[in-house]
Amino acid sequence: MVGVEAMSEFKFACPVCGQHITADSITSGGQIECPTCFQKIVVPQAPESADTKLLVSAVQVARPRPASSDVAPSLASIRPSSRRNSMPAIIALLIVIVAAGATVFHFRDRLLAALHRLAPAETNAVVSQPAAPAPLNPTHPIPTNFSWTLELTNAVIPDTPVAGEIHGRGFAYEKAVLHKGLLLFGQGTPPAWDLGFGVDLVARQSEELSGRTIEIAPNQTNAPRVGWRWKNDQQQPATQIISNGYLLKVTFGQATQGYMPGKIYICLPDADKSFAAGTFDAEIKKPSQPKPTPPGPPKPKG
Repeated sequence: MVGVEAMSEFKFACPVCGQHITADSITSGGQIECPTCFQKIVVPQAPESADTKLLVSAVQVARPRPASSDVAPSLASIRPSSRRNSMPAIIALLIVIVAAGATVFHFRDRLLAALHRLAPAETNAVVSQPAAPAPLNPTHPIPTNFSWTLELTNAVIPDTPVAGEIHGRGFAYEKAVLHKGLLLFGQGTPPAWDLGFGVDLVARQSEELSGRTIEIAPNQTNAPRVGWRWKNDQQQPATQIISNGYLLKVTFGQATQGYMPGKIYICLPDADKSFAAGTFDAEIKKPSQPKPTPPGPPKPKG
């Protein structure tokens, strides 16, 4: 009996994805990559029969290599069983999806009512955000009947209430206070004025200034201190105090009924050329008197 030589080309199946691969018999036992799943497999031995319908299977690298005669039956038995086992799982999944949809449809009215109840809470969350800082008092117009100057001869005091420009903003005094020799002008809410200025004329009693006129030239030394106040863009108070380089002309009337009338013209040497001029009626603030000490208990007689 003469043996049959192995065929030159044969087909085999990838053990991972089942892809049919054609190979030459001389590659039997070698390693290749499956063109579909790119897994490394070992090319099986070519079958001795010339029947092209006979399909053998390769093995994956690093796995035990089964006998070629048992591979085809094992593949035939595995694939149909996997499809049969998956059908009950698919049916169960469809049943769960249908049941969930029916539950949502049944309780749709309750779900919509719950969503409507949540809507006001979201609206309140937006309203409860911190409000923007309150704006400063409205800016008054800057006077045009007089202007900034450092010449005393040009300082003609107008017969209108004190107004001007401080740190680039229009100023109109809303309250004037005279405390001893400290003359203060403010706009806004005291004590944190939006705008204001003050001159320390140094006096033991406010009434000592009655009928006096004080003139300060920019080049004068040992001049009274002058300060002015404003608020920055963050509404934080800012203050600057100087003791020379400014112009001041102030005339006081006679103090009566707790008020001191007068006129003032002041120009400051800041970059914004702040100034103010006009008439005023300053409230005289008396120094606070210390409270009397209550008498102690009588001393016992010796």
